[in-house]
Amino acid sequence: MARISLVPQNKQFFRLLERASDNAVSISRQLVQLLDAFPSNGTNLREIKELEHEGDRLTREVVDLLNRTFVTPFDRDDIYLLASAIDDVCDHVDEAAGNIAGYGVQQIRPKAKEQAQVILRSAEKLNDAVELLEGFKDSSSQLHALRDLEDEGDRLNRDAVSELFSSGEDPIGVIRWKDIHEQLEEAVDACENAADVLEAILVKNR
Repeated sequence: MARISLVPQNKQFFRLLERASDNAVSISRQLVQLLDAFPSNGTNLREIKELEHEGDRLTREVVDLLNRTFVTPFDRDDIYLLASAIDDVCDHVDEAAGNIAGYGVQQIRPKAKEQAQVILRSAEKLNDAVELLEGFKDSSSQLHALRDLEDEGDRLNRDAVSELFSSGEDPIGVIRWKDIHEQLEEAVDACENAADVLEAILVKNR
């Protein structure tokens, strides 16, 4: 039996996008906790995997709703791009967490913890901006903050890799951690990519 919703379909898009961005905050928070609690991180790893699956489910819901809706509240391609960009944040966090667990890491490097904090702050700003999307309210301060955080993420990644190559760590350890640092940076980049999509939506709908 088809599910009946009392929420108008144009409102459903905003609710789904808000749920997706809130999910990105949740998975980023779990990443911070995973790194802080390492190596006692089994619960956090399971939560991250489940939240990554939830991100996929929400993206599929957006696509399904797009396929069933003739008139959308804004450009359907932009709706899909935004949903995908938010999901990318979850995917990169999940991959970074999986690499930390799978690479046999013995301890967490301080710069990785700093990167995780930047991811969380970026996800929170992204969530704030998505919550302003309905009615196309001004989110310029949130989007500006996201770009500042992306710059901070770039700097952290450069510093982390520089420290890594001067650490005297064995080559395999260097390769593993370089991959982890870059995956963490990808999560920050995904937040900025979502900010770019949001900005384009606001420009088109003012």
